[in-house]
Amino acid sequence: MGGKRRTSESEAMEEYGSDVELDRKEKKKKMEKGKTREILPSMIKNKEKRSAVHAKLKHEKKVEKRKKLKARDAEEKRALELGEEPPPRKIPRTIENTRENDETVCKPDDEELFAGNDADEFSSILKRERTPKILITTSRFNSTRGPAFISELLQVIPNAHYYKRGTYDLKKIVEYAKKQDFTSLIVVHTNRREPDALLIIGLPDGPTAHFKLSRLVLRKDIKNHGNPTSHEPELVLTNFTTRLGHRAGRIIQSLFPQEPNFRGRRVVTFHNQRDYIFFRHHRYIFETKESKQSDSKGKKGKDGKGEKISQQKVIARLQECGPRFTLKLRSLQHGTFDTKGGEYEWVHKPEMDTSRRRFFL
Repeated sequence: MGGKRRTSESEAMEEYGSDVELDRKEKKKKMEKGKTREILPSMIKNKEKRSAVHAKLKHEKKVEKRKKLKARDAEEKRALELGEEPPPRKIPRTIENTRENDETVCKPDDEELFAGNDADEFSSILKRERTPKILITTSRFNSTRGPAFISELLQVIPNAHYYKRGTYDLKKIVEYAKKQDFTSLIVVHTNRREPDALLIIGLPDGPTAHFKLSRLVLRKDIKNHGNPTSHEPELVLTNFTTRLGHRAGRIIQSLFPQEPNFRGRRVVTFHNQRDYIFFRHHRYIFETKESKQSDSKGKKGKDGKGEKISQQKVIARLQECGPRFTLKLRSLQHGTFDTKGGEYEWVHKPEMDTSRRRFFL
């Protein structure tokens, strides 16, 4: 009996020891896993420690990015020295280049589009058969920033005239503008003492475009702004790719004369990005700056007589003249303004915004 008890006790002790060893091994494995697992800043409760870890991770990413850029530049330099083609650069993935496919995107060989351009309402202006003449007015309830914005619009758009709205109905103003041979009518709508919409009506046969206006910055609020001259500006329209965007671009184009005066060095830009049209008004300036040249044979910056060598460089820069604002197309209507019986070419609706990668202009 005693021998059997001793053997059972020794077996139990061996089993206990093996269990302890297994527990130790499992603990070691868990510790190793914990060390290899990256600690995210969101897992740290202490604010100071969390911000320090976040800053450290950000710095490490920045250093890695610099190393990759240096390696890429070195590879390109080496390939150019050997007369080989440099490795192709990776194209960044953006919302613009991953947009949803649209059948209405204009193509350079689209004959139907060119035929439509020759027969639309703006062909006479864009072919320089008529000179643009613009009438600008306001909504019935005007604000303080409205007249300031209109005065700057009058300086941006050549041959534009401002008329007070008063109590006249918009349809009567359209009839008056037709009789006076105006080519377009712009209505600046205000809400809560702030301009919030632009209504552009093509005359005499339309169309009517309604734009939402936002992020208005007047000239006086722009730092180091310049004052525009009376020269006809150059017009730049970018990224109007679809049929609708092409039509919206032609509406804007019909407001400006098609013979820019390059001596004025004025540029008016309408840049479409993700269906938002950004307006900027610049003038470009040419400046001469002296740059010191160092001599490799003698002392730096000196020639044989000991005088500094200086070269003159012509530098071009842009100066913003203002105003600055953003437009978003809300509706496009056939003919002149008619809320009751008018037919709409296109109307923006909330249910259209199904994806961030779906654009209409």
